[in-house]
Amino acid sequence: MIYKGPINSKLPRVGTTIFSVMSKLAVEHNAINLSQGFPDFSCDESLVLLANYYMARGHNQYAPMQGVFKLRELIAQKTFELYNATYNPETEITITAGATQAIYTAIAAIVRERDEVIVIEPCYDCYAPAIEANGAKTIFVKLNEDFSVNWDMVVRATSPHTKMIIFNTPHNPTGTIWKAEDLLMLEKIVKDSNIIVMSDEVYEHMVFDGAAHESATKYPGLRDRSFIIGSFGKTIHTTGWKIGYCLAPENLMIEFRKIHQFLVFCVNTPLQWAIADYLSNKENYLQVSAFYQEKRDYFLKLMQGSKFEPLSTEGTYFQLMKYNKISNEKDTDFAIRLTAVHKVATIPLSVFYNDHFDNKVLRFCFAKKNETLEQAAEILTKL
Repeated sequence: MIYKGPINSKLPRVGTTIFSVMSKLAVEHNAINLSQGFPDFSCDESLVLLANYYMARGHNQYAPMQGVFKLRELIAQKTFELYNATYNPETEITITAGATQAIYTAIAAIVRERDEVIVIEPCYDCYAPAIEANGAKTIFVKLNEDFSVNWDMVVRATSPHTKMIIFNTPHNPTGTIWKAEDLLMLEKIVKDSNIIVMSDEVYEHMVFDGAAHESATKYPGLRDRSFIIGSFGKTIHTTGWKIGYCLAPENLMIEFRKIHQFLVFCVNTPLQWAIADYLSNKENYLQVSAFYQEKRDYFLKLMQGSKFEPLSTEGTYFQLMKYNKISNEKDTDFAIRLTAVHKVATIPLSVFYNDHFDNKVLRFCFAKKNETLEQAAEILTKL
């Protein structure tokens, strides 16, 4: 028997994510997939060997709910060395089943019905659904035309109901990074308030042109009230392993773990051991920025002479390009036609906006083999 009763959906406006839609289209049309943010090259073979090693050594049962302690220790050490911020690996760091789970868990732990959460858009698509599923209201604040933060609008968006502010740097989808003055301004806004901050920093090791990643952990007024979200998948080219982490002061982490233990309880044990071992060599994360800057520069070189206009990319592995010299179509329509007819899949920028604001921009993922970028550019430069 099929249940035919009413379903009062918590997320009535939510369907399949654009990333799944465009990747499915790419497969259907045998298109080059520059849409979803995953590499088409293998991770370091030594990392796979480490995973096999820890499986063979019998690390195949439940990990501690908080995560393998060796990995939490490594995160604490890395955070201190990079940002001069101290976190207790026992009480202030939790390993999660990817960054998306960490984001949902932090929101579920804190927000309640009638709370408001400020989200800076364009933004990754998992923020608002998590807020709404937990009964709160999302307050969207658009970035400026150049994708800088409009701090006057952020201030105006705050209210006595504001429970959390979510931001992301390096920023997906725009590829911009927040500067020190941005973090200082946010620190000023939340001072003397009850507002919690969530800083999505999954691309922390992809910052280009000599710039520094401005982590919320560097700013005491933010660190003491923030959930910091990180991801190993982006850093070590293993997005399918779905292992991330959360940093937070103990009083926030207590609430985080209450939710975490009933979502997943714990995360893949042998892979945690493998990552801890692999990242004990600091070069395995310190060289990632240079690696992806080379990818960005190569893709831009390949696209020289095309009608696409590249926008500035300061971090992540995404490149935005305006296409208004090629077509006046809506970005969603153009992205579909580009996939179906020209065999290159991208992501339209408007899907990262609550109101589907269309500024004729597509997002290209350059975390690909050079030959993949070459094949895509050969097509795109002819449009």
